[in-house]
Amino acid sequence: MSIESFAAVDVIATKRDHQELSDLQIDWFVDAYVRGVVAEEQMAAMAMAILLNGMNRREIVRWTQAYINSGETMDWSALNRATADKHSTGGVGDKITLPLAPIVAACGISVPQLSGRGLGHTGGTLDKLESIRGWRAKLSKQEMFDVLNNVGAVICAANEQLAPADRRIYALRDVTATVESIPLISASIMSKKIAEGTGALILDVKVGSGAFMKTVEQARELAQTMVGIGKDAGVETRALLTAMDVPLGRTAGNALEVRESLEVLSGGGPSDVVELTLALAREMLDAASVRGVKPTKDPATAIRDGSAMDTWRQMIVAQGGDVDASLPTAAETHTVYAQGSGYLTKLDALGVGVCSWRLGAGRARKEDNVQAGAGVEWHADLGDEISAGQKLFTLHTDEPTRFEQALASLESAYSVGALSDVSARLPLIIERIV
Repeated sequence: MSIESFAAVDVIATKRDHQELSDLQIDWFVDAYVRGVVAEEQMAAMAMAILLNGMNRREIVRWTQAYINSGETMDWSALNRATADKHSTGGVGDKITLPLAPIVAACGISVPQLSGRGLGHTGGTLDKLESIRGWRAKLSKQEMFDVLNNVGAVICAANEQLAPADRRIYALRDVTATVESIPLISASIMSKKIAEGTGALILDVKVGSGAFMKTVEQARELAQTMVGIGKDAGVETRALLTAMDVPLGRTAGNALEVRESLEVLSGGGPSDVVELTLALAREMLDAASVRGVKPTKDPATAIRDGSAMDTWRQMIVAQGGDVDASLPTAAETHTVYAQGSGYLTKLDALGVGVCSWRLGAGRARKEDNVQAGAGVEWHADLGDEISAGQKLFTLHTDEPTRFEQALASLESAYSVGALSDVSARLPLIIERIV
């Protein structure tokens, strides 16, 4: 039996007593947890100590590196193209990855995008793409390389060998009320992105009722922490704080959001989705160019000349998807009409997201299934003038028994009233952090 470097209880006590963990303590504690030497309850105690007492930048960077060291890393140097990726902290109607990846690839920068699934009121990129007939989320490393090499963009699930320590600790945080820890959130996100091997990374940190971070101050702290981790790891990292007080676009739901993404790639789509997609694309291209690689065109040009749509089609086909198949539609719909005239004074992202989730577009537990066609459309934006009898929302689901609870969520999410009562909203792009 090997002699361990530390006693777990002593390392926990160090953080409990507001002291810094050494690099060796961090390396050992995470590795020993993966090996089963540190027990679940001991990691839970450490997570709570970190939540309550925090970590400095050195500790967070080292904790992140310990996650990375627990598994494999990826290397795209054989592509002979610069790489850039984007990560969003999640929101309602946030379909930005779908048009963004092919747009950036059409501009000459490769996009190795490892994405996740939705949980609760926030949607998952993989769930959205799986509404396309035949599309596969799980690719081997060789398949991922081949799609990147031939198309320039790939969106797929992270394999289980990438930062496996984070996967276990994330699940533990979920049941021990330690999800909110900024050091642990940062390490969780950045370990997978750094292990992914991208050269540049843009973080879209959402702010507002429909986001994990409810205030600009919280979001700024998270963004600054993650940017610091990325830079210390040699990844050109930047962040945008973006609004999630009002949902993005005009749809929330899997196939509904794919349809809206295709509208953007065709040169249309909601103005906020287009604006944010182009802003993030330009950040990705600029970050990649730090290493001397200049983009071949502007993202708006890639939309206008059709090259972004061509790249989308190639990317979907390369992962088994049928780009010509009709997207799924829900079996049942329910329309909400305005009861009176006025202005849309409230459109709350969280309420709309919960409505979509209750219709079947999201999951309460990781093992739950989602409905491809479920979700909600809103036909007016915050501040729009409304006439009595006007269509405000369309709800979609395969199970009409879901309408009652979904409507209950939606009822408190919007209101129609006087122009003077229209809620103030956050600017779409609040702040840039480099």
